[in-house]
Amino acid sequence: MSIDSQLSLADLAVQDPRRTKVFATFGLDYCCNGNNTLAAAVANANLDLEVVRAALIFPTPAPEVTDAARNQSALAHDIVDTHHAFMWEEMPRLAKLVALVDRVHSDSHPELAEVHEVYTAAIAALKPHMTTEERVIFPAISRMEKTQAPALSGSFAAPIAQLRDEHTVVGELFGRLRALTNGYAIPDDACTSYQLMLEGLEHMELDLHEHIHKENNILFPRVLELEKHFTRG
Repeated sequence: MSIDSQLSLADLAVQDPRRTKVFATFGLDYCCNGNNTLAAAVANANLDLEVVRAALIFPTPAPEVTDAARNQSALAHDIVDTHHAFMWEEMPRLAKLVALVDRVHSDSHPELAEVHEVYTAAIAALKPHMTTEERVIFPAISRMEKTQAPALSGSFAAPIAQLRDEHTVVGELFGRLRALTNGYAIPDDACTSYQLMLEGLEHMELDLHEHIHKENNILFPRVLELEKHFTRG
């Protein structure tokens, strides 16, 4: 099996979800910048294309897509139950840790003030974003599937474009957190709270990548295509 380097990162991840972990290992953004081809993304990251292509090939077939995974409302429920639930629980816990570590260690690690500021901005962006999805967008997706008719007063196109823009903003903020913390590297003088903060931020970023990938590259394209079908009908 060979990997077409002109396929987008998003398409490659949709073909085989196991590839998301490979992209994460190489630092390739398959969620917010999933439209980039593999060749372009690898070149921008100064990586060896053949090494990355080899890592994207698995000895066993890709997991079979279940009927539930093909269902838009089921996917939306999975996103809420898995990723939103994680974020709602983790955001306040990490906020306390980030504030504590900034207060205790900022003299020896002045970058922590910006870590605190950027994390606060990311959370401030995520809260209304997820609330809109849970209260407006995802219920409308379920209604459209049940009634087989458009479910919003206008098209899904504009709100989905807005949600994607918000994903980009949050992705950039977490990219800044990664840069400020040197890839979440634990300093020699880090206390337990400092270590837990870095581990929590990294875990949150990785989960966010999976979360955004499911929306940007799977759910939203399906919803727009389904809406077109019902509008034409």
